[in-house]
Amino acid sequence: MKETRDGMKADRLSKSDSYPLVLNIDNFKGEFSFDALFGNLVNGLLPDEEKDSSEGHGIVSGRKAVQGQLNPLFPEVDALLDLFKNSCTQLIDLRKKIDGKLNNLKKEVSVQDSKHKKTLSELEKGVDVLFDSFARLDSRISSVGQTAAKIGDHLQSADTQRENASQTIDLVKYLMEFNGSPGDLMELSPLFSDDSRVAEAASIAQKLRSFAEEDIGGQGMAASSVAGNATASRGLEVAVANLQEYCNELENRLLSRFDAASQRRELSTMAECAKILSKFNRGTSAMQHYVGLRPMFDLAVMNADAKQVFGDQESQPNPTNVAQGLSSVYKQITDTVRREAATITAVFPSPNDVMSILVQRVLEDRVPNLLEKLLMKPSLVNPPSIEEGGLVLYLMLLAVAYEKTQELARDLHGVGCGDLDVEGLTESLFLPHKDVYIEYEQASLRQLYKAKMEERHAEGQQSSESSGTIGRSKGASMTSSHQQISVTVVTEFVRWNEEAISRCTVFSSQPLALAAYVRAVFTCLLDQVSIYITEGLERARNSLTEAAALRERYVIASSVSRRGTSNAESAAAAGESSFRTFMVAVQCCGSSVAIVQQYFANSISRLLLPIDGAHAAACEEMASALSRAESCAYKGLQQCIETVMAEVERLLSTEQKATDYRSADDCIIPDHRPTIACARVVAYSSRVLESAFTALDGLNKQAFLTEVGNRLHKGLLNHWQKFTFNPSGGLRMKRDITEYGEYVRGFNTPPVDEKFEMLGIMANVFIVAPESLSSLVEGTPSIRKDAQKFIQLRDDYKSEKLASKLASLFA
Repeated sequence: MKETRDGMKADRLSKSDSYPLVLNIDNFKGEFSFDALFGNLVNGLLPDEEKDSSEGHGIVSGRKAVQGQLNPLFPEVDALLDLFKNSCTQLIDLRKKIDGKLNNLKKEVSVQDSKHKKTLSELEKGVDVLFDSFARLDSRISSVGQTAAKIGDHLQSADTQRENASQTIDLVKYLMEFNGSPGDLMELSPLFSDDSRVAEAASIAQKLRSFAEEDIGGQGMAASSVAGNATASRGLEVAVANLQEYCNELENRLLSRFDAASQRRELSTMAECAKILSKFNRGTSAMQHYVGLRPMFDLAVMNADAKQVFGDQESQPNPTNVAQGLSSVYKQITDTVRREAATITAVFPSPNDVMSILVQRVLEDRVPNLLEKLLMKPSLVNPPSIEEGGLVLYLMLLAVAYEKTQELARDLHGVGCGDLDVEGLTESLFLPHKDVYIEYEQASLRQLYKAKMEERHAEGQQSSESSGTIGRSKGASMTSSHQQISVTVVTEFVRWNEEAISRCTVFSSQPLALAAYVRAVFTCLLDQVSIYITEGLERARNSLTEAAALRERYVIASSVSRRGTSNAESAAAAGESSFRTFMVAVQCCGSSVAIVQQYFANSISRLLLPIDGAHAAACEEMASALSRAESCAYKGLQQCIETVMAEVERLLSTEQKATDYRSADDCIIPDHRPTIACARVVAYSSRVLESAFTALDGLNKQAFLTEVGNRLHKGLLNHWQKFTFNPSGGLRMKRDITEYGEYVRGFNTPPVDEKFEMLGIMANVFIVAPESLSSLVEGTPSIRKDAQKFIQLRDDYKSEKLASKLASLFA
């Protein structure tokens, strides 16, 4: 085996020696792959896979046969080592060669870089020299250009002077022609009579005229005594007069031609004439002439405007119809101006100036002519009656006219009006009306209020006459429904005020001025509502006063005869009717105040904000204006309570019997029904106070019912002091107290409920045995104050000697 391996090794070495490895630089050029190079180096030395496999199996089998014997697993390792060493040596040699080449290249690059830098430096110097040459050349060119420009300016100036001299010679020649005899225009050059050269003649005439007038002015200012100057001055004056005459003649001729072309709608001829006429006073005469001849300013057209706005002259103007008429007329005006604008733009060289004159003529002639007929300012001393429309008709027409005219001004501004202040001109049309507007608004509100009150009074009288004297024989106080406070009337007051406020917003766009207007108008509403509801409450109070006087008159008679009792009942009915009437008045008053307050919150308060303190001041004015009504309402409610309590006292005094609380036989089974007097009082109070429950609310209702309950409690205490009670009468009284307590519980006033509960406990002093009174009073300290007075009403007070027995209790 050993011999075999040695033979294989020798064979491989011989192969290595026979095929020496040679590496060169070309092996590393292009797409170099180490794996490929390595494979090319070792593939010749490595054994084949099959051979190695068979040898492996042989080795394994040999190992099995001969244990302990070792064979090399990779016999080619020595050849590979030699190959690798040889390759490494060659690679080192290649690296040295390459390093040498790199050093040589670096040296060459360094030398070339130095040469390149030197070349660049030389080029930069050459470029700098070239730039200096270009700068000198540019400066020279600029100098030559400036010299040429100066020469050109001199030439142009010389040409201008030559032209001016030529024109001056011509002008002097023409001036001499005009310097002939005064009024002699027959010897003028053909230029001034040739229709084809009208524009040139007009230009020259204007220049001659300007020159002559300036010369005359200069001569007049200079204090010269030279006769030649005086002669020249006189000569130029003749020229000026002749020039003026010629210009007037030429201008009239052009205007005639312009009018003829205008009638034929020859816009080109009109434009030519307008252009020439612009040389005369900047064309003002032509512009005014054109505008003045427009058909829209004819008297017949303006009369048609009035007829279209007013319609039937005999009828009263209706603001709605007037608004429609004004809209129609103003639309026609706008459409006409728009059509004229197209013509003006095509004809006149300065269309804005013509449009300014046209729109100014519209706002100073046609519109004022219409407004003068529409807005005739009425007298405040003797205003027109409501049947004739009153002051409010004038204000409504004024507002409509102002709004529509403002719209017209905006439309005309949109069409075009040059530099004309359309807004200011429109405002000036209404200044005489706006200066006194708020005075008329206040006077109108006062007139409407007065007319409404007269209408209500007339309706009240008519109602009274138709109803005759019903109730008067019974002494009843009859208050007409037309004299009562009406929420509808107050709503109408507010509507008038809303309309006035809307007009204020139309006439004043400035917040401060509008706030001042609004405050003045709202103050009128406060005065109207305050006076109206106060007078209404006073009338309702008067009915209460009349009913009270009627009741007092029949109180004495009722104790004398049966007829007196009947009259007292009639007086009570009148009092009940007056009570309901006043409660209705109070309810309407509250609703009216709520309407005014809501109107203030929704419409007025925000308009007052621009003025510091105006909102607070308005609130104070509102509170002050309504305080009179509140005072009157308070007094009337007190009278209502007096009316109710007077009837309660009458019912108690007439219906309450002594036997109700002290029956003849105390052993009879007691009657658990309330007394007739109690039932009548509760029924009456429930019926009368029903209107109070409806009319009052909140704290007012609570305060009123509390006062009624307290007065009823006090009246009952005083009433029961007139009777004597036995135990069964005490039970009957307690039943009455229960009835009264259940009734006042509907007032929802806890202090009153507590008082009637104490009355129920107090009634026990009539029911318990004499020996139990001490424990009853001591057990309920709340009744101690009034218990002694009630105990004295017991029928056994003297017989049981209760004064001495209870002396220590009340000591």
